[in-house]
Amino acid sequence: MNINLADVDTPALLLDIDKMERNIEGIASFAKEAGVAVRPHIKTHKSIEIAKRQIESGAIGLTVAKVGEAEVMVDGGITDILIAYPLVAKKKLERVRTLMKKAVITVAIDSIEQAKILQDFFTEKNSLNVMIKVNSGLNRVGVEPNEEVLELAKYIDELSALKLTGIFTHAGHSYAAKSEIEIDKIAKEEADAVLKSAELCEAAGIKITTRSIGSTPTFKKAGLVEGITEIRPGNAVFYDMVQVGLGVATIEQCALTVMASVVSKKADRIVIDAGSKTLALDQGAHGNASIAGHGFVKEHSEFVIERLSEEHGVIPISGETDIKLNDRLTIIPNHVCVVANLFNHYLIHRNGKVIERWKVDARGRVN
Repeated sequence: MNINLADVDTPALLLDIDKMERNIEGIASFAKEAGVAVRPHIKTHKSIEIAKRQIESGAIGLTVAKVGEAEVMVDGGITDILIAYPLVAKKKLERVRTLMKKAVITVAIDSIEQAKILQDFFTEKNSLNVMIKVNSGLNRVGVEPNEEVLELAKYIDELSALKLTGIFTHAGHSYAAKSEIEIDKIAKEEADAVLKSAELCEAAGIKITTRSIGSTPTFKKAGLVEGITEIRPGNAVFYDMVQVGLGVATIEQCALTVMASVVSKKADRIVIDAGSKTLALDQGAHGNASIAGHGFVKEHSEFVIERLSEEHGVIPISGETDIKLNDRLTIIPNHVCVVANLFNHYLIHRNGKVIERWKVDARGRVN
């Protein structure tokens, strides 16, 4: 392909390959300097091509949220995957057992009840790797980093069908931080939750090999804490306006954009062909309040995409503007993870030209 960006039909999902590759290299360089492994979360991009580039840059494997995402990545040739989600349904466990014939699969665990279900399904001969998820403040899933984690670890240690390989957490509440000081605090608590849990287990004679943290806002901070062995950033492959608002990334680091066209102009507003089915309605995960509107318009930073319906984006205007019908606007999404999942393909571009088209392979794999 060799198409001018100006000739692309809209709305379109654009990926600046040079920016993405710099982001991937930035994660790899940090990991090398910090002495930690990288297991990036692919829920952000859902792309086999991008996953392979992350592996080529030094990632030891991938993190996914769903069995369906794991299936897509294993079919794409990835052989080491953490499913960072507490699986309990028999149908999903059957699919995991099939995946284990092709790849090393590890599943998140956060309760004795779940451990019983997994023990009844798997066998000593065909044992399942598990990692305990601990709660570091997000208050979603995960055991507490106290006697609760030790109780679960002791229980797993006595089971024949489960092999405990590590402890991990996700400080997703860092997305709601209001300052760098608050991000620093959350990152310390994130690392402490994992390390304290590992200490309790090892004091009881239970070896904890992997001590893993995630979250794009915190990985460069928690990843420096001595004893942490692995980082799992997802959003950092692209970055977005939430990360810019947090001070974690700059506009120039944002690799993923949506190109939209002006389809209507009125006295007090313009309308673009990108609505909620393109930009999503997410204005900041976990309570982030650092952004305005539904994305950042690169050509007109003064514009605020104030309102979305399914196929329309409404931008209020006042006074004179030189905007006219068919003008193109390039928008950095608030939250790239949900936006990528709305498209079938990325248009890969460099120097104003679309050079390739990559499939969003795991789009819609919600189970």
